[in-house]
Amino acid sequence: MIKIAIAQLNPMIGDLEGNAEQIRQAAEASAEQGVQLLLTPELSLCGYPPKDLLIIPSFIAAMQQQLAQLARSLPPQIAVLVGTAHPRSPQQGGKPLHNSVALLQDGQIQHYFHKRLLPTYDVFDEDRYFQPGVEPNVFQLEVGECSLRLGITICEDLWNDENFWGRRQYPVDPVAELSDQSIDLLVNLSASPYSVGKQHLREQMVQHAARRYQHSILYANQVGGNDDLVFDGGSLVCDRQGQIIARAPAFSTDLLMVEWSESGWQPGSINPLAEQEEAEIWAALVLGVRDYAHKSNFTQAVIGLSGGIDSALVAAIAASALGAENVLGVLMPSPYSSAGSVTDALMLAQNLGIATQTLPIADLMQSYDRTLAPLFADTTPGVAEENIQARIRGNLLMAIANKFGYLLLSTGNKSEMSVGYCTLYGDMSGGLAAIADLPKTKVYAICNWLNQRSLNLAPRSPEIIPAAILSKPPSAELKPGQVDQDSLPPYDVLDDILVRLIDQQQSWAEIVAAGHDPTTVQRIIQMVHRAEFKRRQAPPVLKITPRAFGFGWRMPIVSRLPMVLTQSNSVAPVEIGA
Repeated sequence: MIKIAIAQLNPMIGDLEGNAEQIRQAAEASAEQGVQLLLTPELSLCGYPPKDLLIIPSFIAAMQQQLAQLARSLPPQIAVLVGTAHPRSPQQGGKPLHNSVALLQDGQIQHYFHKRLLPTYDVFDEDRYFQPGVEPNVFQLEVGECSLRLGITICEDLWNDENFWGRRQYPVDPVAELSDQSIDLLVNLSASPYSVGKQHLREQMVQHAARRYQHSILYANQVGGNDDLVFDGGSLVCDRQGQIIARAPAFSTDLLMVEWSESGWQPGSINPLAEQEEAEIWAALVLGVRDYAHKSNFTQAVIGLSGGIDSALVAAIAASALGAENVLGVLMPSPYSSAGSVTDALMLAQNLGIATQTLPIADLMQSYDRTLAPLFADTTPGVAEENIQARIRGNLLMAIANKFGYLLLSTGNKSEMSVGYCTLYGDMSGGLAAIADLPKTKVYAICNWLNQRSLNLAPRSPEIIPAAILSKPPSAELKPGQVDQDSLPPYDVLDDILVRLIDQQQSWAEIVAAGHDPTTVQRIIQMVHRAEFKRRQAPPVLKITPRAFGFGWRMPIVSRLPMVLTQSNSVAPVEIGA
């Protein structure tokens, strides 16, 4: 019998000592339970993704020293697989590093195993730093009279099965090669970022590989937020028949233990998956905000409360992530703000238990008008004057954040960010865009789910999100009677067009063929194109969809929209606007 543990860790990028201590503690706890082999996630020693920290020679040297020190500090009776960056000799040519797994045992670094497939799509840019490995990774674990031959893979190495995907992205398939090496178990150390439904996809892929090659698979995944990425964990063990026999919880650290013998697996702990998509997204956003704040040394957050649904959801996320006592909601009514917006915002704050501060902006608006009057004389008031209101609010919020050391959370959603329905240096101000990868229709869905969850837990408690916020027409309230649909299609129409355009990369013709109005589609495509300069200046966006406005979105700012995307051959170059 061999006992194996998976340490589902939440590393801090660059914190070599802190990450090593997490690994050491997991090894100590595992050894106390009789574990002989401990798995940790990809690049667990430095955290994923380390990005250009990897080009600093002193950082790589410090990682090597920390790895050797970690090996000496581990219990002698346990073998530990640790994710690390391993330097290559300059004489070998190619990139200076491998993305590797180090086998630590008996106080020493026994062996390195190198990642063979290096992703360069979406948020991944590993070919910038790493040289791919060229040999199958196998090692023999001896425990008494029991012996295990393990095949080692690292994240992407598992994602190239042409039978599962219908295509092969890389010329080699590490899993197929390892299957020819007479292995007993397949191990995969991952740092796989979250997006909606990702865990279901991972499990289907792992189960397919297990059945195809008749090997049990142990999958270790990182958890936690690092910059704009959220890692959801969900580490698991799958037997050769494709059955999940153990699963770690999502969105939290864990030490998952299983026992293996030649007769099979002993059943392990199987933590459930989220029953609803909204619950999964909520957990990801709460974790993302909490880790972004705490890892950046923020303990408190400030939010502009407009009385609208977007700021309501961000406030609820912040209260859950940081504690209601650590969140300040700021109301900044203008002459165009409805009385209901103020009362709705105050009711929301009361429901959440967060403090509020009210700062009316009418006098500031008048000061701007007087200052700009000579320059704006003989012009018609319009977008510039409307956006001054948003910029006044952004300045006030940033002043509060600077004065008290708060993290300012911006409240714009993905629908607005996509089409530029947002104001630079106004409502886009902030240190983190908490819901900017969340379409407006999904904002409503999560708020409704949140209210239903609250009622299920405490039937007589008030709704978290006041009913009036959910039922009112969305509005920026920058001029009398304004509603979003004055400028945009209904959000269910807009969001479907945006999903097809952004996530599925459909052309104008394809979106029109799906039933949308041709003129509306043309206008939305142009709006998305023109808003690129705004998105480049936005705060980091927590990624929860496969196609987020962040590191994985690399569009030019100044460009001409290609004809193949539109019905027109006369589309103007990008216009820089409000």
